[in-house]
Amino acid sequence: MQMNFRYSPGFTLVELAVVLAVIAVVATFSAPSFVVWHKRDQVDARARAMLSTLALARSEAIARGARVTLCRIDAARACLLAGKACDAGLTDWACGWALFADRDGGRFLMRMQPALAGVAISGTGSELSFTPPSGQIIGGFRSFDFSARDGALRSLGVRGRRCIRVAAGGRARLTQGACGAAA
Repeated sequence: MQMNFRYSPGFTLVELAVVLAVIAVVATFSAPSFVVWHKRDQVDARARAMLSTLALARSEAIARGARVTLCRIDAARACLLAGKACDAGLTDWACGWALFADRDGGRFLMRMQPALAGVAISGTGSELSFTPPSGQIIGGFRSFDFSARDGALRSLGVRGRRCIRVAAGGRARLTQGACGAAA
């Protein structure tokens, strides 16, 4: 009795097992760097969101000729006092922030940024008010320090942090690294 084996294209079980093992090893080594990349991206995005809000606040104070205020908010969009915790129990700017313009004796909401607990934002505890006619900030220089709350970017050093400094004239500037903002 003669067996007639035909050639069939495809992979053997051993070849598939080797490929799966290689994929598992690559995934194991790349996962930590993906987490670091994702956290660094969150910190950078949050810092850029704050920078654009500060720029809008200054330009609107100039254009409207009215006071524009940036403050930390809770879930009900109410401004929080310095040191008061928001709904998530956070006492920094990670609670979220809102931009209000004064009009006819009241405040109306211009922009809101929701909470993001994964990014720690230390900075001034009180609200920031931009005043006409040149968009100056009341109270002088301010700064905000952005970092990952869980310390996932500690290995990156200054590359894992962002700093926004706001000059007394109201202009904000974003730089890499910590700026020593007061909590």
